[in-house]
Amino acid sequence: MTKADLIEEVSRVVEMTRKESEVIVEAIFDSIVRSLRTGDKIEIRGFGSFRTRQRQPRIGRNPKTGARVEVPAKKIPYFKPSKELKDVVNASAAVSADPPATEEVPNL
Repeated sequence: MTKADLIEEVSRVVEMTRKESEVIVEAIFDSIVRSLRTGDKIEIRGFGSFRTRQRQPRIGRNPKTGARVEVPAKKIPYFKPSKELKDVVNASAAVSADPPATEEVPNL
């Protein structure tokens, strides 16, 4: 699912215009990115949590030349799914690999 698909799905489910749905989806993504940039952890109960992890500096190699390259320390975003999300995903995978489009998704 792409961001455009997500916007369409929100628009369809909530019965909003595509533009209104786009504003909502963009606001959610912007909020998550802004929080991660400041080092905050985002917890969405029943879904999962977003946080950053610190990567230490290291010596890498240029794949073309084989030359050693210093890779600086950096933060990377990390998502940890909740137990509830894992259970829902695994339950639906056990039922069918391609569920019908009318199937209700349980509330998390």
